[in-house]
Amino acid sequence: MTIFALSSGPGTSGIAVIRVSGSETQKVLKYLTFSRLPDPRVATLRKLRNPETNELIDEGIILWFPAPDSYTGEDMVEFHVHGSKAVVDLIHKSISKIEGCRLADPGEFTKLAFQNGKINLLKAESISDIISSETEIQRQQAMKIMSGKSSIKFNSLRERLLKILSYVEAKIDFPEDDLPDNILKNVHLETESIKNEIEKILDDQSVGERIREGFKIAIVGPTNVGKSTLLNYLSKREIAIVSETAGTTRDVIEAHLNLDGYPVIISDTAGIRESNDEIEKRGIKLALNRAENADLNIIVIEPKSVDISGFFRNFDLKKVILVVNKTDLGIDNINNELNKFNPIYISIKEEKNLDKLINAIKENLKNKFIYSKDIFITRKRHRESLERCVQYLRNFEEKKSIEDFDKGAEDLRLATRYLGKIVGKVDVEEILGSIFNDFCIGK
Repeated sequence: MTIFALSSGPGTSGIAVIRVSGSETQKVLKYLTFSRLPDPRVATLRKLRNPETNELIDEGIILWFPAPDSYTGEDMVEFHVHGSKAVVDLIHKSISKIEGCRLADPGEFTKLAFQNGKINLLKAESISDIISSETEIQRQQAMKIMSGKSSIKFNSLRERLLKILSYVEAKIDFPEDDLPDNILKNVHLETESIKNEIEKILDDQSVGERIREGFKIAIVGPTNVGKSTLLNYLSKREIAIVSETAGTTRDVIEAHLNLDGYPVIISDTAGIRESNDEIEKRGIKLALNRAENADLNIIVIEPKSVDISGFFRNFDLKKVILVVNKTDLGIDNINNELNKFNPIYISIKEEKNLDKLINAIKENLKNKFIYSKDIFITRKRHRESLERCVQYLRNFEEKKSIEDFDKGAEDLRLATRYLGKIVGKVDVEEILGSIFNDFCIGK
């Protein structure tokens, strides 16, 4: 089967890149250009014609990559043509009429690259991350993973486990033969060393996932204190409806921001109060859930919010910035008990002290993104595989006698398998769909 797709972004552009990969690629090339194959990996100017009418479609650059020296490992060609929808549609239509050619699924080119041994799963995921990166720190993380340090580390740990497993299986298969005492003694030392290394990788405060997915900030507080106004101010556009009527916000409203290169997802939530309205009660429940899962909560109150001591019982104060809004109305009624929470006094209406609030948010961000190591866990599947690996290594450590090694061998096999899942060294067909479906079509 031969696949094709627009690999550049959709919409009108100066240049559009259409990629074709598979056994019929040479046929596609000759079919559209009415000429011989160009030299491999040499940009060649060619006219593209409609095979049915011989009408000129466009003139563009052809890049021909014969297998196996291509991104996918198969015969592959790229047509660099003018980025008109009419041009792209007609080329797609012409290719689709060739037997054995179909439009590519999302991520299918990269999936072929993985299946043909051109890249491993970590690199495939980093390609997706670099395409979707919106901030500098996301780009840097994706490039670090693409460089292969994480792959090298996990492959190295896996090879060490395989070596240990070979010693254990040798003892099981040939019980009458004595293995050197130092080898059997070192088996447990080596597995403990590997376990400790993985635990250090896991002890990363979820920085990698936070960079990839975004730092989650929830704006919470009583009704009508200016939460939606603050969201609109921080996002520099009107996202949330602002009204004098209390309880206007019922659902969670999100905005994706770039604060000094840090990816942030900031959420406006329903005002928290006692309510008999079923819809509002559901909104309040969503607000509390969002606050619980947030990396940082901005609690907004106003001077007339006199007694809110009970309000703080719902929040982890280690991840809270307290903001007193509407100070333009006066602060005489503010409870002195609030001073222990180091509140920031602002007036969104008069744009007073908002720079102080933004600096406090940025400082919080910097502290949450500090991580000096080069090995990042960027996805839930990585973390789960490493955690399972550690669990089976702990199970193995409990096998203290040589007689238990036959049971321990299975623990080692499973630990090795979970390490292999991260880079794709085992049968991982069940996770391929979830990985490559996140890609855009054409990649």
